[in-house]
Amino acid sequence: MRLPIRPASLALALAGACLLTACTPAPRGESSDARTTVESPTQASIFFERFTDEWMRRQPSASTASRYFGDAEQARMDRELTPQTQAFRAGTIALAQRGLTELSALDRGSMRDTDRVSAELMDWQLRSLVEGDRFDDYSFPLQQFSGANVNLPNLMTVVHPLRSAADADSYLARLSQFEARMDESTARASELAARDVLPPRFIVEATIAQMRRFVADAPARNPLVATFDTRLQTVEAIEPAARAALVDKATQIVESGVYPAWSRAITELERQLPRTTDDAGLWRFPDGAEAYAFQLRRFTSTALSAEEIHAVGLREVARIEAEMDTILRSIGRSEGSVEARLKQLRVDLAYPDDDAGRAAIMADIDTMMRDAERRSDALFDIRPRSAVIAQPYPEYRWDSAAASYTAPPLDGSRPGVYQMPLRKDRLTRFGLRTLVYHETVPGHHFQVALSVENASLPKFRQTRALGGISAFSEGWALYAERLAAEEGWYEGDPEGRLGQLDAELFRARRLVADTGLHAMRWTRQQTIDYGIPASEVDRYVVMPGQATSYMIGQLEIVRLRDKARAALGDRFNPRAFHNRVLLTGVVPLELLEREVDDFIAQAAASG
Repeated sequence: MRLPIRPASLALALAGACLLTACTPAPRGESSDARTTVESPTQASIFFERFTDEWMRRQPSASTASRYFGDAEQARMDRELTPQTQAFRAGTIALAQRGLTELSALDRGSMRDTDRVSAELMDWQLRSLVEGDRFDDYSFPLQQFSGANVNLPNLMTVVHPLRSAADADSYLARLSQFEARMDESTARASELAARDVLPPRFIVEATIAQMRRFVADAPARNPLVATFDTRLQTVEAIEPAARAALVDKATQIVESGVYPAWSRAITELERQLPRTTDDAGLWRFPDGAEAYAFQLRRFTSTALSAEEIHAVGLREVARIEAEMDTILRSIGRSEGSVEARLKQLRVDLAYPDDDAGRAAIMADIDTMMRDAERRSDALFDIRPRSAVIAQPYPEYRWDSAAASYTAPPLDGSRPGVYQMPLRKDRLTRFGLRTLVYHETVPGHHFQVALSVENASLPKFRQTRALGGISAFSEGWALYAERLAAEEGWYEGDPEGRLGQLDAELFRARRLVADTGLHAMRWTRQQTIDYGIPASEVDRYVVMPGQATSYMIGQLEIVRLRDKARAALGDRFNPRAFHNRVLLTGVVPLELLEREVDDFIAQAAASG
């Protein structure tokens, strides 16, 4: 099926004009590595650099994640935390509007292809930020998945560098700002509540429970201190006595500043709780339908309505369940519904719910990543230089976290990081290989790390400084899952193949569930009964529309790959196709098709 992909707003219409030419760096040969090509500066590229530098100077937390600046300036940024105030956000939107004005003054007709593509992409991203500002009230500042209470600790335990005494001192400087940043988020939550803009009751309850776990241990055992201590032990230049003093200081900050700020946030949420309801979707707000339509455009880069996406999901669910039933019967599992048989398979393939089981699953993940790297040789001849590693989330996040990938920075000082929650329901071999392929190789790590390393792209595209396009990124990761199955990676492993189909089924159900929650007044329990785990339902509630990007993106990438294969026949080279898609960089789906059409035309001409 061809998805009805078409521009849906001014931002999308501009993007539709955007990438008519090759979204560089597009490889023209089968194995040329376009990452090393850096073109001479132009008026446009100078603007991109100047504007993005100004943007990132206001975003110290994000600049640390990408190591955006040079050593001296980045060292200063590493001592700061991005403000959480509405005044700061207003300044960000004002800068986006100014960027649009300056972009409009550039003559795109005379630009080289790389600059024109980048100009239109920046235009799309800035317009999306400005358009979305009217719905910012629904981005709750305290919540269990991506609130300040989650993002601040994650910055310190995963992203902040700790390679020297200076890095350690910056860590403490940042830690001392946690109290102010959390109080800003709490104040914003209180201001929203005063206008009756409240999260659902179950979100508030889950957030309170998570935050209580975060402050339950003595400060010295908090992840902000314990991780700091562990990482400092690898810094040979810091003597044991100095390390102990640094850890003591971190403990004092957590005790005197971090814990009180968390306690005030918990008190605010407890105050809100009696006023909350179990209504889950954006439909509950006066402009909820408009807000959700915007989120669908933002995350899918299409004009598909909630009803259209819901229908796609129902169709795909039926298709995948039929295929799974056939495989289940072939291995002697024929009794009960597909879901009941899969539930038993998860149990049969479970790891022990103890430290040994958690160590075993992390060891198996590492083995699977290395095996995937070997298998990828036949399909990819341009690979990230950065390594990828796996590590568990801190325990306080296990209940709510989903598996995730954090990109390496520009300077290559940290590998890509795959994080895994180790709660009981995730301790199973069922679907584990597929999850690894999605988050690491050849999924997110290949797509994201290659963009980071691609020096021929402007830095705002390398670092996703202005945001990403989820349908491309998540669509690629889901495409990677399917590619592994198509290429025989599950040969002789029917349980593994069922795990891959189960992941695909999950993404199809997401289309139904997300649109059900936000457009069709589904309840949380109704969504759980449809087959979505509670923690995932809660994720969709606080991130409306994001869950729809996966399968919409995958279906389009598969269609475009099959279109190229049909047009080129024996001349189709999967390595060349993957090079073109990956080195294009993140673009809206409609524009990806234009890239593939150009790929087809060039391959046909050269043949």
